[in-house]
Amino acid sequence: MTGAASTAPLLHAIIPAGGAGTRLWPLSRRRRPKFLLDLTGSGRSLLQGTVARLAPLAASTTVVTGTAHADAVAQQLPDLPPENLLAEPAPRDSMAAIGLAAAVIARRHGREAIVGSFAADHLVADETAFQDAVRQAAALAAEGWLVTIGIEATGPSTAFGYIRAGQPLGVPGAPDGRRVLGFTEKPDAATAAQYLATGDYRWNAGMFVVRAGILLDHLAANKPQLAAGIDEIAAAWDTPDREAVTAAVWPGLEAIAIDHAIAEPVAAAGGVATVPGAMGWDDVGGFATLAELVAPCATGPAAGAAVLGEADVEAVDAPGALVISTTGRKVVLLGMPDAVVVDTPDALLVTTPERAQDVKGVVDRLKAAGEDSLL
Repeated sequence: MTGAASTAPLLHAIIPAGGAGTRLWPLSRRRRPKFLLDLTGSGRSLLQGTVARLAPLAASTTVVTGTAHADAVAQQLPDLPPENLLAEPAPRDSMAAIGLAAAVIARRHGREAIVGSFAADHLVADETAFQDAVRQAAALAAEGWLVTIGIEATGPSTAFGYIRAGQPLGVPGAPDGRRVLGFTEKPDAATAAQYLATGDYRWNAGMFVVRAGILLDHLAANKPQLAAGIDEIAAAWDTPDREAVTAAVWPGLEAIAIDHAIAEPVAAAGGVATVPGAMGWDDVGGFATLAELVAPCATGPAAGAAVLGEADVEAVDAPGALVISTTGRKVVLLGMPDAVVVDTPDALLVTTPERAQDVKGVVDRLKAAGEDSLL
């Protein structure tokens, strides 16, 4: 940790907790989405891990989630003040969720408050590196920048968007801060390799740090109708009119990601900075990734296989296999190296790491067939 960055101001953490994690079906469901699950055997959910690693940096923590998950979030986070749990009646993508939280924080703590948004369902292996990057981002935000943390790429992935960094900014407390020249959508493999060869590109993990008032000003300039709707809801949020105003206004808000709503246009105008971070970040985007994150059993009947949950596993000639169970029943793998087995009371998935991303297509077919009980 840099000494200057350690003096950066505390921020007000915003944690959008949404999405169903369809690539982790049947483990992740609408009623029990990815962010509420312990996916690595750590003893805490992804949401709980996110709150814990932000705790040393946060003046406050605000979680934005759907009304269907508000009770579960409150149960997992008993120390979260009830007024800091914002329930959205329907998904409107990240800009509405983050914008509402920022507007509520601005009214409670002032427009100069620094806010930082971090997804609820990501993993970070090196929390010290993460915290250093966030402190540097807060120092840049204090100077008026919209800041994103760029993840050091471990390979030419086609699963993420990319951030192109320009010249260093020389801001005190943020020695690694650089101007953002632009954002790029998910490229093909050849383009991703070209990006990494330049040394100027990082993965976009959707982490943003900025003064609350500046975020709201950018939103008003780029999406005035969305900004007006969010402001109307925020004005009523801590009053008896919250429910009525939210019910009237929220359904009409534009559903758009924060990247498209403000990050891209503000970067084009030269107002976005980035701090690179090598922190062992992972968005746990599917079972293939999860198989790499969970250590295999060293001894016992499941030796060589990775096991999560309540499964009673016997693995014979099945190195690299991943078994996840919420049923407790006996699972036997015979000659099944690298298999992925997910056993739940109402659905069983058996696949390979190479086909694991196709699980999303299964969920789409179940949805089209009206199999809502399995979603």
